[in-house]
Amino acid sequence: MLDFAVFGSLFLTLFVIMDPPGITPIFLGLTSGRPAKVQRRMAWQAVAVAFGVIAVFGVVGQQILDYLHVSIPALMIAGGLLLLLIALDLLTGKNEEPTQTKDVNVALVPLGMPLLAGPGAIVSVILAVQHNNTVTGQISVWAAIVAMHVVLWLVMRFSLVIIRLIKEGGVVLVTRLAGMMLSALAVQQIINGITQVVRGS
Repeated sequence: MLDFAVFGSLFLTLFVIMDPPGITPIFLGLTSGRPAKVQRRMAWQAVAVAFGVIAVFGVVGQQILDYLHVSIPALMIAGGLLLLLIALDLLTGKNEEPTQTKDVNVALVPLGMPLLAGPGAIVSVILAVQHNNTVTGQISVWAAIVAMHVVLWLVMRFSLVIIRLIKEGGVVLVTRLAGMMLSALAVQQIINGITQVVRGS
């Protein structure tokens, strides 16, 4: 019932794109200063949002993009700009939003989307669904998607242990590091989108 070649290929692709090890410092930076209960809830919310977005685009992604006349490069550039704004806030420490609002925003944006369910992951899933038309292929594709999100949740859930070890000073350092990594990721995503536009013109 499971095509391990399809499963392994998509799982590895999503692992590289969604980067569970790399998400750890970003998650720590975005959730610092919150109670452990809130952080655990945010980890679950972020993964749930990412899975929901990926699932929707897996089922009707190409139709949505065609209907809105949105190209993949445009999606990449928009996602990169959004990530860059978040990265600048992390780098400058401008995250003085009300706690309740900040909780919701961080779980949905940028963690759920576009950091986890970004253009790269969305495109990979759309292509995988289109290229595997058999029942076994579809089961393998969706199994890989579910497995990847379980890994993401585990990584974020247990990264909370790191917060208790590194204390407040370490959290500030991790926050700045996360901002730097996220800004580089955002700029690279914008460059990739512009490159595709130039190649397609």
